[in-house]
Amino acid sequence: MTIRFGVSPIAWINDDMPELGGDTPLDTVLSDASEIGFHGVELGGKFPRDPHVLHRMLVEHGLDLVGGWYSGALLTRSAQAEIAALQPHLALLKAMGSKVFIFAETSNAIHGDRQRPFSATPRLDPAGWVSFGAALTRVADYIQAQGLRFAYHHHLGTVVERPEDIDSFLKVTGPGVGLTVDTGHAALAGVDLVALIRSHPARIAHVHCKDVRLGVFERVVKGGGSFLDGVLAGMFTVPGDGRLDYGAVMRALAGIDYCGWIIVEAEQDPAKADPRRYGELGLATLQQEAATADLREEE
Repeated sequence: MTIRFGVSPIAWINDDMPELGGDTPLDTVLSDASEIGFHGVELGGKFPRDPHVLHRMLVEHGLDLVGGWYSGALLTRSAQAEIAALQPHLALLKAMGSKVFIFAETSNAIHGDRQRPFSATPRLDPAGWVSFGAALTRVADYIQAQGLRFAYHHHLGTVVERPEDIDSFLKVTGPGVGLTVDTGHAALAGVDLVALIRSHPARIAHVHCKDVRLGVFERVVKGGGSFLDGVLAGMFTVPGDGRLDYGAVMRALAGIDYCGWIIVEAEQDPAKADPRRYGELGLATLQQEAATADLREEE
């Protein structure tokens, strides 16, 4: 049982808000990630989509491409149409040797719109869950047949957000539909992440680790703010700088014999939260807690 630590480029360059780090060179992201000690990096908007070019860049920095977020639209198109639409993303991941396909439904999501408050988060009715689950299962089974693990990302401002959403999601999808468990989104949505990991070990396909500042989140929600308002206010930070118990998270992962990537991902304003310094803190925190929990890092 081994794990590998990677990082998301969102701490350096925020694709949802280009004003946050948009002028940062990609080489800075890759150099920092490598020098901090990460083994891999997730895909970002500035990354070249030519696999030969991207491969040379990552090899130069000693990094693997972990995978990358894919924005799905299964509430507005068929599974067959979604499979056709995801082909360029899938081809890049396969060419780069990535083993995980991170999927999130964004056709009606609000997390990228600063004008829409948390209260506008979309919900599905029972019939909607059934059709959504069937379509997700079909797409996930296809991805699995291509040699990658399908890892659905629950996320604030989307249809899979709250504990009841995740319960419905697990009931209507097949075993091939794995989860990207995200500690920060879970905490702010009221999801008991440790219980989720322990109750559904076969579904845990990928792990994102961010910490939270609960008071900041609560003030943004109370004031009618949006997800992006929360990001700007600092509701997220890296492990070791917030309130979450990462010892408990790592023990839960060890308890299910988790094997795969653990990603530091904390969207903050890089002008206020230096990505390199915070990346170092996040990685050191996770490495310490993983070692204590007997999660062995791949050498």
